[in-house]
Amino acid sequence: MQIRENRAQNGHLRPAFTLLETLVVIAVVSILLSLLVPGVQQVRAAARRVQCANNLKQLGLAAHLFHDTYGAFPPARLILDIERTGLDIGNSVALDEASWPVHLLPYLDQTNVYDEWDEYATYLEQTPGARNHAIAVFLCPARHSVSEAVVPDEEIVITATCGCPAGLQTVPGGAIIDYAANHGDLSPGAVNAPTDFYWGGNGTGVLISSRPAGNHKTVEPDWLDKIGIVDVADGTSNTLLIGEPHIPAESDKSTPYNGPAYFGRYLTNFSRIGGPGVPLAHSSTDQRANQFSFGSSHAGVVQFALADGSGRQIGTSTSTRVLGYLANRQDGQPAGGF
Repeated sequence: MQIRENRAQNGHLRPAFTLLETLVVIAVVSILLSLLVPGVQQVRAAARRVQCANNLKQLGLAAHLFHDTYGAFPPARLILDIERTGLDIGNSVALDEASWPVHLLPYLDQTNVYDEWDEYATYLEQTPGARNHAIAVFLCPARHSVSEAVVPDEEIVITATCGCPAGLQTVPGGAIIDYAANHGDLSPGAVNAPTDFYWGGNGTGVLISSRPAGNHKTVEPDWLDKIGIVDVADGTSNTLLIGEPHIPAESDKSTPYNGPAYFGRYLTNFSRIGGPGVPLAHSSTDQRANQFSFGSSHAGVVQFALADGSGRQIGTSTSTRVLGYLANRQDGQPAGGF
């Protein structure tokens, strides 16, 4: 009988693998890897979802610490009235000041970053270091890392009321975030009227656009439209505070979905609404959702911090009616155990 063998350098003989045996081993390893990889991916996705939920809980806690200090939740942004639109980009008083994430910095162990800001000065008056400082707690690990969370200046198309292009506008760059304040629902309207939800004091959510103290020419270090726990008539455990925003893949790191978030002019970069007409996005390719929608990178759910500071996962199949109840702080329709 002929024996398969290789001769080692020391003269001893040792068995050798045939080509067929080698191919069998490779096939078995490939099968095992194909079974293992999806499991690893699921574990990583679950870890990212947990970290995202932890971020939201930290933001909820920071909002409550802010409330303990000021007797109200922070404003989503400062904006005076409808006449203040169309002014110099980045320099408009009561339009281009800091958004809600900046107000929370001292309560997120980011005092050094906060000290670089003047919350009541316009965006371009801030230092580049302040505008471009990305912070991990503001970022979902399934979407962005700190190293990729700063966007340069970009040119966007301005749309007129008729829906027609009305020109180009350069948006100054800065850090982005992956979480959006609950600004409420569409019930105040969105028809280019002074009563629209995005003007100061009109939002039905918890972190809303607010009018600043001061006048048309100056902004004083305070705001008028203060929403406190007492104003959340439907109950803090039934009302959204902060959640994940819908960001289509092609609009990642771009205004109006995911542009510079500390810049108060473009509301949807840091705030969203929900309810009839504004559903939760099922995915980044969901054609029903829009720039005002909440959405997630986690399959099947969107994660939120509620106004009581707790965390909540909401299924993407949740009806817009129920979502509207959760978004509106005082519609008399607490969603309860939906």
